[in-house]
Amino acid sequence: MKIKLMSPPAELVVGWLTLFLVGTELFVFSPLLPMLAVNYNVSATLVGLCVTAFSLAYVVSAPLFGYFADRVGKRRVLICCLLAFGTANLLTASAANFRSLLAVRLFAGAAAAGISPSIYALVGASAPRDRGATWLAVTASGLLFSLVLGASSGALVGATYGCPPVFVAFAAFSLVLVWLNWWVWPRENCHRDAAASPSDPLALARLMTRLAPMIVWSTGLYGVYTYLGTGLLAVGFSKLQVARAILFYGCGAIAGILVGGHLADRLGTKNTATASLAGLCVCFFLLMLAIRADALVFLALGLSSAVAQLFFPAQQAGLANDFPTRRSTVLAWNNSALFMGISLGSLIGGEAVAIGDFDTILIISASIVLIGCIINEIVVPRPTQPNRAASGT
Repeated sequence: MKIKLMSPPAELVVGWLTLFLVGTELFVFSPLLPMLAVNYNVSATLVGLCVTAFSLAYVVSAPLFGYFADRVGKRRVLICCLLAFGTANLLTASAANFRSLLAVRLFAGAAAAGISPSIYALVGASAPRDRGATWLAVTASGLLFSLVLGASSGALVGATYGCPPVFVAFAAFSLVLVWLNWWVWPRENCHRDAAASPSDPLALARLMTRLAPMIVWSTGLYGVYTYLGTGLLAVGFSKLQVARAILFYGCGAIAGILVGGHLADRLGTKNTATASLAGLCVCFFLLMLAIRADALVFLALGLSSAVAQLFFPAQQAGLANDFPTRRSTVLAWNNSALFMGISLGSLIGGEAVAIGDFDTILIISASIVLIGCIINEIVVPRPTQPNRAASGT
């Protein structure tokens, strides 16, 4: 047992690295937003549409790639999408104008939609029967570590050398991961009769209702995060301080998701999700006060991120409990709901910037997550007993 811990399986390492790349590529746009706005001579609001484009392409493409992967193989789809992802980052680095940049971000989002679900499916199939949730949780942590290591490092590289080298590095890393994923995953026997989605209209309607809290949560959270770099620069933060702020934010996210899993097991998934949404509303106002007072801003950012991430494992575990026979499909839809919320958040945040300032974003986002708290209490059933095995993300 000790040997396994010291030498993690290759599948787990490659899966973690792949999601780390996807997360870094997404999250780095917030600290790079002001530099991209200058490079293309457009407003920060317009550059924020790049996040919207990426997320919308992800939401639309994910079901299609999932359907396709069941028929031609997840490994093959993963490799093709990683190649496309690397190409998209090279095109991002060399985009001649803002319209080209926006089109390339649509391409990147579509490619990412075929990467993350395929990784989750391959890791889940490779995991030991009694450690499936653990393997998926470790793999998913690559996304959160990308906030701490990837996005902050990308922000520092961008501040020092400009934005293009950041995306060239992503393209190179994608090529390395193409080889690693080709090597580590076995060839598959495709099952063409695999169910792709719930067929019962009542079950589908119930699922759509259960996804509402995820959409509202991610809308409020990413409305703030997308324009975090712009907002901090506007109040006098340096680029280095913005990078540090992203670091604190990422550390809070990792702590929050780990604590959130334990709380969901002990307090129940619904109680944990409700507490997270209510607490995030309060944290946004505390962050606004900290920025105005120019005191404890990093601490307020870390606290906000930690409280926000309590929600994610609770939502995942709740869905796994409510749809035990369709967990893979339901959790995939939950991921699409996450990116739909990211799209809405970047749009709403952009409008808030246009009519006000970063305080306006915080107030609007706080109101959104408060509504989400109410929705969660209404639509999420209270389980009779918690399922400890389902809490892994």
